[in-house]
Amino acid sequence: MADDILTRFKPYIKDFVLVPSDGGRFEVTVDDTLIYSKLETGRHAKPGEVADLFQTHTGLEPIPEE
Repeated sequence: MADDILTRFKPYIKDFVLVPSDGGRFEVTVDDTLIYSKLETGRHAKPGEVADLFQTHTGLEPIPEE
């Protein structure tokens, strides 16, 4: 999941921090805004889902694949 976001948006990202948690929690926050929560959805994110949510939240276009 982290690789997907970094592959698509690396030039735009200033900081990328992974914080370990417990209790089955998986949350993704961008600029202090929660964009995905496994606890809220009750499921794991689908492939590409978090990167798509990142794009929607930021309005950035992914870099072209080489």
